[in-house]
Amino acid sequence: MADDMPVTSEDALDEGELAVEGALRPATLAEFVGQHKVRGQLQLLLDAARIQQRPADHILLAGPPGLGKTTLAMIVAQESERPLRLSSGPAIQHAGDLAALLSSLTPGEVLFIDEIHRMARSAEEMLYLAMEDFRIDIMVGKGAGATSIPLDLAPFTLVGATTRSGLLPNPLRDRFGFTAHLEYYESGELERVVERSAAVLGVALGAEQRAEIARRSRGTPRIANRLLRRVRDYALVHAGGAAAEVREVRAALELYDVDEIGLDRLDRAVLEALVRRFRGGPVGLSTLAVAVGEEPDTVESVVEPYLVRIGFMGRTPRGRVATPEAYAHLGVAHADGTLKIDDL
Repeated sequence: MADDMPVTSEDALDEGELAVEGALRPATLAEFVGQHKVRGQLQLLLDAARIQQRPADHILLAGPPGLGKTTLAMIVAQESERPLRLSSGPAIQHAGDLAALLSSLTPGEVLFIDEIHRMARSAEEMLYLAMEDFRIDIMVGKGAGATSIPLDLAPFTLVGATTRSGLLPNPLRDRFGFTAHLEYYESGELERVVERSAAVLGVALGAEQRAEIARRSRGTPRIANRLLRRVRDYALVHAGGAAAEVREVRAALELYDVDEIGLDRLDRAVLEALVRRFRGGPVGLSTLAVAVGEEPDTVESVVEPYLVRIGFMGRTPRGRVATPEAYAHLGVAHADGTLKIDDL
């Protein structure tokens, strides 16, 4: 912001929200809740690099959205006492984009690339050499007169994050010194996440209220924090304060269509279509997506993983099928009360 531009109340609010967002993120591995094995592995990696006074090995963080991959990248930079550069795979669509980014890094800097599997193939191939030898080859000219000019890079640590590690080419995956697979959180871990975040947000919550939010958070800290903020808003508007009773927690989550096991409006729409319109399946993904007015990619990546994980949906060669647990949750009687084993 220029010196002569006034600071508006909206600017102040934006800065305040950013400060809150930053405060909700743990700053050290000791503060990070859950992922015990990954935390121990990362701590060893960083400690060894610190003792040897070198940049840490390249790190790949793989797992579903919302489990803390970006936060862990920030912690790697913080505990390494190195600057952090943020980018994303979709933003790197040409080898020149990556070359400009890599050549501007300072010695020891941590480069975080989110959704690294979505980088352009030409950029991926350039990254192979950069990760291994800390240099890149820049092509000057075209055709028979083209010349390759080597450019040395400052040693750096790459932290890549991906929700779909299977889409990474093997040569790129093999160049990471450590790959961490993040798992969904247990309810007790999510309660600790909610407790910490509630203290930051200034929301008074008892153990029962924290458990209620954790139970509906689908094993994901990002969702837990989002639901907590909606509970805070509800308590502020309807109770006139920062304390939320159990009934207010439930009322807030019901207002936002989050049921007792974390299903939201789209989850229930998919489940209802599968059970009621298609008699439990099997039905193809595209047909199911059309029935609920969503893109197939949204159903496959956002809705389906949770329904499969909690045992409400099965994936078969012939399509998606609903399980008896899905029928029971919707209060619908199964045609014959069973699900054929062949369908699963």
